[in-house]
Amino acid sequence: MLGAIGRAFKTPDLRNKLLFTLGVIVLYRLGSYIPAPGIDYAQVQQCVANPQLNQGAFGLVNLFSGGALLQLSIFALGIMPYITASIITQLLRVVIPRFEALHKEGASGQAKLTQYTRYMTIGLGILNATTLVSTVRTGALFGNVEGCQDLIVNDTWWGVLIIVITLTAGTGLIMWLGEQITERGVGNGMSLLIFTAVAAGFPAAFGAILTSQGIDIFLIVVAVGLAIVALVVFVEQSQRRIPVQYAKRMVGRRMFGGTSTYIPIKVNQAGVIPVIFASSVLYLPSLIAQFGDPEAQWVQWITEYLTTGDHPVYMLVYFLLTIFFTYFYVAITFNPEEVADNMKKYGGFIPGIRAGRPTEQYLSYVLTRITFPGSLYLAFVAMIPLIALVLIDANQNFPFGGTSLLIIVGVGLETVKQIDSQMQQRHYEGLLR
Repeated sequence: MLGAIGRAFKTPDLRNKLLFTLGVIVLYRLGSYIPAPGIDYAQVQQCVANPQLNQGAFGLVNLFSGGALLQLSIFALGIMPYITASIITQLLRVVIPRFEALHKEGASGQAKLTQYTRYMTIGLGILNATTLVSTVRTGALFGNVEGCQDLIVNDTWWGVLIIVITLTAGTGLIMWLGEQITERGVGNGMSLLIFTAVAAGFPAAFGAILTSQGIDIFLIVVAVGLAIVALVVFVEQSQRRIPVQYAKRMVGRRMFGGTSTYIPIKVNQAGVIPVIFASSVLYLPSLIAQFGDPEAQWVQWITEYLTTGDHPVYMLVYFLLTIFFTYFYVAITFNPEEVADNMKKYGGFIPGIRAGRPTEQYLSYVLTRITFPGSLYLAFVAMIPLIALVLIDANQNFPFGGTSLLIIVGVGLETVKQIDSQMQQRHYEGLLR
């Protein structure tokens, strides 16, 4: 492995890309610890270290920001506004014909959609920054723990405005850094920044398990974690290959077509998005309950059943939501009708299946059947941290499972593949022999 890394750094072009990517990652992590202006940093550190702290509804955002949210740093919002904007842009293709037309225009249309995503990211950044400042002022960010209410030194309108502008600018800077990695570095920039933020929490999670549970439980967790990683890698690489043949056709005096290929349909076609959707939907009731009357019956019901991950009702709802959003997102992102039309346009067909409507029905049939085990797999991986919460009293950020594990494995595999392909172009051998 060390020899493979050495070969990668011996290639000047690839070495420059790797060093540039590592430099941006270091800059991103450094910004996660620079406090926003007007924040009592010493008091924030005491609140973060408080053993009574319950991240609650802000756990997912804090995970994607690499802990910067609770640090109230300039990168407190992390990459979440951009992720939300990208998902909204994808969903709007279904309801806005203009977006669907841009998607079909190729590179120029994708550039326009990317521009819309950037504008939406800034708008969501302003909204999220305003919401974050409001929760800090009320003390809800740290679960109303005593001493964590007065964290803003200058609590005037212009002091709050400076904080909102700084957090929004931090989101814009993260978006720009991610795009720079994509253009000048290795891998997808946004995915690598998410990977960095999630991986940054692993040492603290391991340390907490070792300190609270002892060396025996720690070694068991590591062994089980490695087995889960192997399972996730196996499933993430699994795909159903639908054979496609293209008929020969004459264009002028030249013959085109006559080739065979396949349509790869992954078992986990939806990626990590369904888990994020399910987590976000489950966080909404607890977030709303924080602003309600604690004595109200509906607030008490939410607090009892939908706040802690060790309750059976919470687990069941989380499991079913993950399955639902898997089917929903696959239906949004993979359009059998569009694939069938493109195949028919270029003279392609599935052996034994007529082109047009029968091809669309066949693709829908295969997609529905392969999505079912994929949804169960995602629901199982998402439930691992909740099961660990019950068995070993681990916290919600249990390292092996849920969103964090899917991101670590998925982004890691794609980045290694890209490095491997670049090395094969230059040395005729990949990263690993």
